[in-house]
Amino acid sequence: MRRGCVAVTVVLTAAVVAGCDDGPRKDLVVRGTPPATPYSGPLDVATRERDESGPRALRLASGAAGRALECDGEIFDGSGPDGWGRSDGGATPEAGLALYFDMFQPEVPDHGYRVERRTADRVLYSYDVAGRTRVAVVVAEDQPDRPGWGPETSASCDPAELPESFTATTEREIWKDRAGRRVPVGRLESSSGPEHCGWQSAVLLTLGDRTYARDPDGVLGRDGLLAAPYRPEVRMPAGAVDTGYHRGGRRLWLTDDRATAYVRTDAGVEAWPLLGKGVACQ
Repeated sequence: MRRGCVAVTVVLTAAVVAGCDDGPRKDLVVRGTPPATPYSGPLDVATRERDESGPRALRLASGAAGRALECDGEIFDGSGPDGWGRSDGGATPEAGLALYFDMFQPEVPDHGYRVERRTADRVLYSYDVAGRTRVAVVVAEDQPDRPGWGPETSASCDPAELPESFTATTEREIWKDRAGRRVPVGRLESSSGPEHCGWQSAVLLTLGDRTYARDPDGVLGRDGLLAAPYRPEVRMPAGAVDTGYHRGGRRLWLTDDRATAYVRTDAGVEAWPLLGKGVACQ
């Protein structure tokens, strides 16, 4: 699906493949510790798709799964219902959960789920962090033209609310704020450029609706995709302010116009220019 470099909206994503060719993982579902406030609402909640994005649309689209989340911030992803084929349904709820990973390859942990709520024809599985539900999946049995168990709705919190042991295995780079708290990727994130477009030597940093680039090999500048050249050594502008955001040895500084991201390292200061709007690798 992704071939060539074209002008579209910048999206940084990563997928975690949880294949089910050999059946459900042994640790897909664990006994776990019940949360302090388990979800007590209905599992059969009508869903609505809206021609928009944002937390409200995700909650409407994800039904009971969205309601079961206990995020520190807003819901990050949510969908359903999405049908499985006649021959896909599992014999057990756990097989239905495994089918969710097999069908969608979601960017969430692929093991360590716990049964949070069960009815005659639905089961809510939750992935908990610090006793709070960060990922929720509702599997249902024998839906119209879909025999067996399969995924009905799903929802997840911001990836920054998932364990570092998991996010370290994805392409997303989670930053921290001045107090050492993980910053939601909905606010700030970075990742290496996609290899299939030859951008792997670059780093793309997205802050709100702007994306900056570290381009040491000139792979983006060569194609005229940057608003200005990447500069590996500059003086920090007098008006630049430390945002407090940091990752590893990098600290993010910005000026009022936010035209350039100034990244301080142990070696000095780098100037990361803006990536042109509407540019992404496909």
